[in-house]
Amino acid sequence: QVQLVESGGGLVQPGGSLRLSCAAYGSIFSDNTMGWYRQVPGKQRELVADITSAGRTNYGDSVKGRFTISRDSAKNTVYLQMNSPKPEDTAVYYCSVGWYGMYYWGEGTLVTVSS
Repeated sequence: QVQLVESGGGLVQPGGSLRLSCAAYGSIFSDNTMGWYRQVPGKQRELVADITSAGRTNYGDSVKGRFTISRDSAKNTVYLQMNSPKPEDTAVYYCSVGWYGMYYWGEGTLVTVSS
């Protein structure tokens, strides 16, 4: 079984910064992709960013140049550095880890961007 524990969500001002962390526990295949997705009520969950075990990154268009994903594979931990967030970045952010089509999800952490 795999469990993901997210932390770091909360209230941030527009133009500020916030860092999300997610640690994965359990039987985790070494060749995996870890990522962050987000969802607002009434909309589909969307990719924010993901990163492979080889370090290749992929970003959603709306966060390119503002958010940075990184990982510590030894700790099975993924981070999302959110710089210059905007009110439209307000959402529940979900962490994921996956391999060979199988994905596991965290419970989500709320990020609110507001002054």
